[in-house]
Amino acid sequence: MMICCIQTLLLLGAQLALSIPNNFFYHNFRNGNGNKEIHFSGFGMSELTSPREPRVKWSWQPAAGGHETDVLVAIGSRSRSFGEFRGRVQIRQDFPGDATLVMTNLMLNDTGRYHCEVVDGLEDKSTSVYLELRGVVFPYQHPLGHYHLSFLAAQQACEQQASTLATFSQLFQSWKEGLNWCNAGWLADGTVQYPMTRPRVPCGGDGLAPGVRSYGRRHLQLHRYDVFCFSSTLQGKVYYLQPSHTMNLTEAQQACQEDGAQVAKVGQLYAAWKLSVLDRCDAGWLADGSHKHGVYCYKSGDN
Repeated sequence: MMICCIQTLLLLGAQLALSIPNNFFYHNFRNGNGNKEIHFSGFGMSELTSPREPRVKWSWQPAAGGHETDVLVAIGSRSRSFGEFRGRVQIRQDFPGDATLVMTNLMLNDTGRYHCEVVDGLEDKSTSVYLELRGVVFPYQHPLGHYHLSFLAAQQACEQQASTLATFSQLFQSWKEGLNWCNAGWLADGTVQYPMTRPRVPCGGDGLAPGVRSYGRRHLQLHRYDVFCFSSTLQGKVYYLQPSHTMNLTEAQQACQEDGAQVAKVGQLYAAWKLSVLDRCDAGWLADGSHKHGVYCYKSGDN
């Protein structure tokens, strides 16, 4: 029986990318003495002739840490998905033994480590793949000013702006790409950090080297900071609606609605700038009430 566990996830409806460190699969071939073997990431396993069907299990550990949870368990053609993955994942069976995990309707929170385990009797093989979404990290603060957000409020703020809490690796990558921000913000693991490419006195001193500076883990309820959000999903388009006059927020909302759209969220604007190369010099309203004059609208792909 040939068993295959290919590290492939199908991404639909979003501009995303996978970070796959080491693709792996079982492979059927004949060696010099004519015996068939199945190879898995450099480890060989003799081909099995028993009639039983292998058990395939995919599990997931979020990028922010925490407990590993089940994604899908399959035995032959029978499978069961779990939790937030229910109805979004399935085992692809393009050939006998194929155990490729196919995921649809990918969400921002799906980032993390996916672990594949194949069990056939006494034979047991497993390995992992890390899913990283391509997107943009942006700093966000409460409308009243900086350092007003608890950890829970930071999570909610990101969700309200079509994004999620950024992970350290996402912030670090953005720092390498030039993100320079003096205000400290929450990350998904409960730490508070900020990226500095140009050290200066108001931001910890000009004698420190550039880097991502950390306050460490802070009290999730008592302490208040800004937040670094991550946005990637952009199934529709963000565009600037040229006003005939300066609009207030209510007028801006109405203008977008009349155009079959809605006022864009901060995360959608950042994603459009990063992923769709949106480049404008005009100030415009966003859904959280920031900016003035014109308005940036968002029209979903369904429209």
